[in-house]
Amino acid sequence: MQQSWLECIRGCGKRYSIYDVIYRCENCGGLLDVEHNIKALKRRTAASWKKLFDDRTRTNKWPYASGVWGKKEWVCPDIDNENVVSMYEGHTNCFWAERLGKEIGVPDLWVKLCGNSHTGSFKDLGMTVLISVVKQMIADGKPIRAVACASTGDTSAALSAYGAAAGIPTIVFLPKGKVSTAQLVQPIANGATVLSLDTDFDGCMRIVQEITADNSIYLANSMNSLRMEGQKTVGIEIIQQFDWEVPDWIVIPAGNLGNVSALGKGLLMMRDLGLIKKLPRIACAQASHANPLYLSFLNGYKEYKPVEAKKTLASAIQIGAPVSYERAVKVLRQFDGIVEQATENELANASARADRAGLFTCPQTGVALAALSKLIEHKVIKKKDRVVVISTAHGLKFSQFKVDYHEKNLSDVNSLYPNSPILLPADVNAVRKAIDHAIGK
Repeated sequence: MQQSWLECIRGCGKRYSIYDVIYRCENCGGLLDVEHNIKALKRRTAASWKKLFDDRTRTNKWPYASGVWGKKEWVCPDIDNENVVSMYEGHTNCFWAERLGKEIGVPDLWVKLCGNSHTGSFKDLGMTVLISVVKQMIADGKPIRAVACASTGDTSAALSAYGAAAGIPTIVFLPKGKVSTAQLVQPIANGATVLSLDTDFDGCMRIVQEITADNSIYLANSMNSLRMEGQKTVGIEIIQQFDWEVPDWIVIPAGNLGNVSALGKGLLMMRDLGLIKKLPRIACAQASHANPLYLSFLNGYKEYKPVEAKKTLASAIQIGAPVSYERAVKVLRQFDGIVEQATENELANASARADRAGLFTCPQTGVALAALSKLIEHKVIKKKDRVVVISTAHGLKFSQFKVDYHEKNLSDVNSLYPNSPILLPADVNAVRKAIDHAIGK
């Protein structure tokens, strides 16, 4: 019996194998989603699924110790275990941001630290699935020469690392001068063919789609639904970490919109299989310099227009024509979701404020935290609510952003929490005086 397949998201009924090299429906041009045989999965009770998933968090048995492959039956059940390419991704901690939560008005605030992963971002969750399927396809005789992606940084890091582990050549298209040094060096170090194009992400995305029309070069961007099968486990993992209780809100930064689509997909699967009885509300957060989803939300999704994304500190979501717009709107409608935006000043200060409470946030997480503060201020999110913010990448990938903030070198940003090093002579009295001034006598 077929356990999973690709199906058009527009409901035209067209199906394909997950091992077909195809990204859009041949009938109507819609994107494809992986669908699962829910009837077969229902043969196991909800309690049994919970026990199985909990047990696998305490094992090193291949490949089930991975936070993604521990849910293999829900992700990619037909793949041979020997073709799974995993770095034991997932199982990232949900940080209780108690101090920050009290400061902004929601004491039950948690931050899911997806950046505590092999390549430093949530992209690992999806890339383990995609590269594993490609390895299976190659083993089955498909003539795939390489895997390629357009990226604002994190996707290229994940693709190059997993491709290197599998021995599969990778090609990454990066917008010149628009990714951090830390993000640029990752695919270089992993041996990818790095193409720095004089355009933005949307321009890179147009070109990579043309290049991957050659079926021997496989597309790894989030329009490829295999990525979302791994990324959907973040929502499952969050609820598992709360002993299978559903938070009131999940706030997530939004760029190409595959992440929010995947989040909703995993949560809906949990509901359909009886592991949860209710759904959280989802809040998408966009940078005001790259906000097509936010603008569409304002008119009830009646109209959607791509925008020319302007430079933003949240470079990973500097995307004006998100590929997964249709998917995201479908999810937001099912989750009574909302969309908020953050200015450069708001996102930078939100990130810095979080850091002062013990976090070390990327600017995209700053966007989510700034949006959260606005939703609290507008009384959309209440003081009693349990809120989980998804932090998509590690702050160390954006160290120059941190340095520039604290040295007050960011345009359009009034640094409210600067903390530059204090330059002193090597004199004990000068040191004592500086300490007394900083922390009091």
